[in-house]
Amino acid sequence: MEDFQRQILAAQGYHELGLYREAWRELDGLSDAAQHRPDVLEMRVLILINERKWREALALSRQLSEVAPEEEGGWVHSAYCLHEMGRTREAIQALLSAPASLREKAIYHYNYACYSCVLGQIDAAREALFRSFALDKRYRDFARSDHDLKPLHPELQ
Repeated sequence: MEDFQRQILAAQGYHELGLYREAWRELDGLSDAAQHRPDVLEMRVLILINERKWREALALSRQLSEVAPEEEGGWVHSAYCLHEMGRTREAIQALLSAPASLREKAIYHYNYACYSCVLGQIDAAREALFRSFALDKRYRDFARSDHDLKPLHPELQ
């Protein structure tokens, strides 16, 4: 295992334990060349999200979308940050601007459902939510406790 791989794994482990300072230290110790790798950028975004640093996470998510446009991370994280910043209509637009390949992912439909539901677009939310379940059954469990989907909870029992 190369050194940068060990550092990324260490950062991931620290992140999962909620030890964000240690995760940052591992990521900051990476070479300049490694700093722009999609996996490193995404790890930075995830830490920022967990630290609730929405603006910084949004900026880095957008950079991730440029570096790895066919991957879901940048698009999904950008939309999530916008939603958390109270810019839910923009969050939906961020998802809609993602590559068509993202529409094959359960997370796309699940997040679209959440944002639609928050905006009172219950029919669109329901359709997207059930599409996410068809792609990945685990999302049904997430949905049952997701505050954004509260109007649909009676249908999820």
